[in-house]
Amino acid sequence: MKTMFTVVSLALLLTTPAMAKKNCTDEPKSKWMTVEAFKKKATDEGYKIRKFKQPGSCYEIYGTDKDGNDVEIYFNPVDGSIAKKK
Repeated sequence: MKTMFTVVSLALLLTTPAMAKKNCTDEPKSKWMTVEAFKKKATDEGYKIRKFKQPGSCYEIYGTDKDGNDVEIYFNPVDGSIAKKK
């Protein structure tokens, strides 16, 4: 039983990084907004960006919204729409 638990734990541990990447679009990068254009769009909408990342096929920001609330948001990099908000 202990061996089975170890095998399952190891399998989950090894697959977690692959699952961590987000999928916000299937479009090629040639159709994505530039990072600069995306950041301008986000700030024009009232977001203050503390940290920007590009995991998988998403743009992700950590910061605050126009009301000052902390946000972690994944955006579709093609049109800048919100794909997931935490």
